[in-house]
Amino acid sequence: MVVDDEPYIQELYKAMLPIAGHTIVDSAYNGQEAVSRYEGLESKPDIILMDHRMPVKSGLEATREIVARDPGARVLVISADASVQSRCSMAGAVGFLEKPFTMEVLFKTIELAIRAPTLHARP
Repeated sequence: MVVDDEPYIQELYKAMLPIAGHTIVDSAYNGQEAVSRYEGLESKPDIILMDHRMPVKSGLEATREIVARDPGARVLVISADASVQSRCSMAGAVGFLEKPFTMEVLFKTIELAIRAPTLHARP
């Protein structure tokens, strides 16, 4: 699942993630929409790529809410602000990626985040 308020970033992910064998199951343009759309997914994604700074609800707030409702959720927070990394971890994110990054780094970080332990594994 991809959550980012910039349409061109969403399009970039849609073009690049399939190269590494990933399928985008859903997307959202702000944190509130992310929480709502995640709750509505019958089959939960392996990972959520979550932008940090977004309107309506930040990625940090959305991460906190998603993980509180599904402790098995894996959220990878992406931000240009490295100072929020520890807060993202405390909110339940399994990984953090600082912008800017290469696609190679993105793919490696996604793989690490997918394998990272969560608060509670999904049944």
